[in-house]
Amino acid sequence: MSGAGAGATVIYAVDLEVDLDIATAYRAWLQAHMREILALPGFTGAQLLAVREPAPPAGRIGLCVQYRLRDAAALDTYLREHAPRLRADGIARFGERFRASRRVLEVLD
Repeated sequence: MSGAGAGATVIYAVDLEVDLDIATAYRAWLQAHMREILALPGFTGAQLLAVREPAPPAGRIGLCVQYRLRDAAALDTYLREHAPRLRADGIARFGERFRASRRVLEVLD
């Protein structure tokens, strides 16, 4: 069983609320965005999930992307060297029509 420590697998979860009227365009962009992130060093996988509970606000859809990374050092590198540019791309395209919050989780087993 893996556990706490610098070498533990990390899940970087990005929770999204997206205006319903841009949902199709946003998901198309998000698929390409995920592929770009997965090409970066340290990322080992990702999955896109629909959020059912808690239900998103009226007029929005809820999504969650869970990226799997080799370890915390890989996440630190991503956050320092790539995240600002990649986040800015989404904001430039969709402005305030979506909201993102992020969590970092560690795989225990």
